[in-house]
Amino acid sequence: MTRSAEGERTPLLDARVVTKRFGGLTALSEVSLAVHAGEIFGLIGPNGAGKTTLFNCLNGLYHPSSGSVHLDGVPLTGLKPHAVAAHGLARTFQNIRLFANMSVLENVMVGRHVRSRAGVLGAVLRGRRTRAEERSIRERSLALLDSVGLAGRADQLARFLPYGDQRRLEIARALATEPRLLALDEPAAGMNPTETQALKELLEQIRGRGVTLLLIEHDVRLMMGLCDRVAVLDYGRKIADGPPSQVQHDPLVIEAYLGAGVGTP
Repeated sequence: MTRSAEGERTPLLDARVVTKRFGGLTALSEVSLAVHAGEIFGLIGPNGAGKTTLFNCLNGLYHPSSGSVHLDGVPLTGLKPHAVAAHGLARTFQNIRLFANMSVLENVMVGRHVRSRAGVLGAVLRGRRTRAEERSIRERSLALLDSVGLAGRADQLARFLPYGDQRRLEIARALATEPRLLALDEPAAGMNPTETQALKELLEQIRGRGVTLLLIEHDVRLMMGLCDRVAVLDYGRKIADGPPSQVQHDPLVIEAYLGAGVGTP
């Protein structure tokens, strides 16, 4: 954990006044977000509020029109997604993006290659170091599959996995990059209550391994029971940020998103 000169905790993720415009449309307007190491931080808001746009700005898929993004003091603004991942920020997508015709194990190994050292020449010549690295990648990938409950499906094609298992595979692939911060875009989408509870337990386990989590999710009950802090976006602006018990009783949040009938989970 790092601290500023004043002795305050320095955020692991520090997004400052991030704005993103698409022509004349402002999708994000001066959104700031500070996520501390070890947190589970939630991002909620109505459809079209700018949540995924913010994620895309954080991981390099979009470049902000203005503002900055730092991970543990390292500037990420302007970097491509693979470079952002190499610095320790990985993400999953709202729409699952697996390599459908590759095996479950191969999907995870692809993510692990962001940490590999063998270049094109090494892959062609397949020297001793390259072979040893490939064995290490395979072993680590198998361990990650075991950690998300997919060890028995390693050789199966990804497209044949049930929906909930595809979500778990995408998380395992992201973890293969050895992230310090894992950003998850609607990981519980389409899950039944049993699958959602299993996901909650998995995310708590991942946090227990030292990975900080940033989640977008429409399941408000899940978010309020899982997250340490929650921020709320509405029309591209942040309207609230704080502990779940505070945010869910904020009048602006109730008006914009939660509804007057929402209470403490």
